[in-house]
Amino acid sequence: MHADLWSFTLDFYAKPGIEEACLSLQANGANVCSLLCGVWLMHRDVPCTPQRAQQIGQLATPWHDEVVRPLRELRTQWRGAAQQDPVLGSFRARVKALELEAEHELLTRLQAQTQDWSATGVTGREDWLTLLAGEAASKNHDALHVLRVAANQA
Repeated sequence: MHADLWSFTLDFYAKPGIEEACLSLQANGANVCSLLCGVWLMHRDVPCTPQRAQQIGQLATPWHDEVVRPLRELRTQWRGAAQQDPVLGSFRARVKALELEAEHELLTRLQAQTQDWSATGVTGREDWLTLLAGEAASKNHDALHVLRVAANQA
């Protein structure tokens, strides 16, 4: 098991089906960094409470909405044009790198907030993903199921 959230996230995200599930949940409004933090907390056997999920949301939402999402939207907006324009393609690659750096920073902040939450032996594994997915949980049960299965196998 990885001690840090970033390394855990990189390994978990590379598992078959995880990227697709995360992108599907993201398309329905979920914050993927929050979900991956929830999976990491599950692996650390940290109990889920509504208050803890709310704390994660209060930290993650502003950073995601003000930093990560605008970078992602710009990168996505330039996708087609960048294929025809090498200079724009270079700019798009740099925006993508900034987006990844912003996600890394968010995960670092989430780890700092949650790393002292101790395990009590009562895990509440299902609750982290359901609470952190928010409305996306009701819109995309299959993607959450993929995350749950992979989390339980890791």
